[in-house]
Amino acid sequence: MIDLPDDEALLLELLNTSPVEGGVPTDALRDDAEAVAWATERGGAGTLQEVTTVRQVRDALQSVVRGEEQPAALDTFLRDAAMIPTVTSGGVGWRLRAAPDDTLAVRVVLAWGALERDHPGRLRSCGNPECHRFLIDRSHANRAQWCSMALCGNRMKARRHYERKRQAAGGSAPGRR
Repeated sequence: MIDLPDDEALLLELLNTSPVEGGVPTDALRDDAEAVAWATERGGAGTLQEVTTVRQVRDALQSVVRGEEQPAALDTFLRDAAMIPTVTSGGVGWRLRAAPDDTLAVRVVLAWGALERDHPGRLRSCGNPECHRFLIDRSHANRAQWCSMALCGNRMKARRHYERKRQAAGGSAPGRR
């Protein structure tokens, strides 16, 4: 059985596997062995085909969240998947049926779909254009801007403060030479 709300964390983890750190693009899934380990740790099959699919779905999801692609770009990852109703002692549940190499990709697309349906606009890119991470805004006002206050928030606030001070200093003494 797949519990879709728990896959929000998986979705965010996958989206954030290719940040820019210190000005250098990184990719936690670049190395096949590390990517296989990443997938296996998250319940995947741990095959190279799965890793290829996970990389493709990550790239597609990043483009969709950034508004560079339409959501239809994700259709291909759901092509052969199905949710099967299952009766349990607690009622009716749902079981995901997908090829083992496609299961992680299907799970993250389903998590994206549920998030967009239940909390539209809450999944977005970090407000630091140099970061390339993503966040799920859980604030009441839906105004979170950064993947992390420690990573990007403080930096961006400090930059804006410095820029305001620089502009004020430059603008306050136009006649001085």
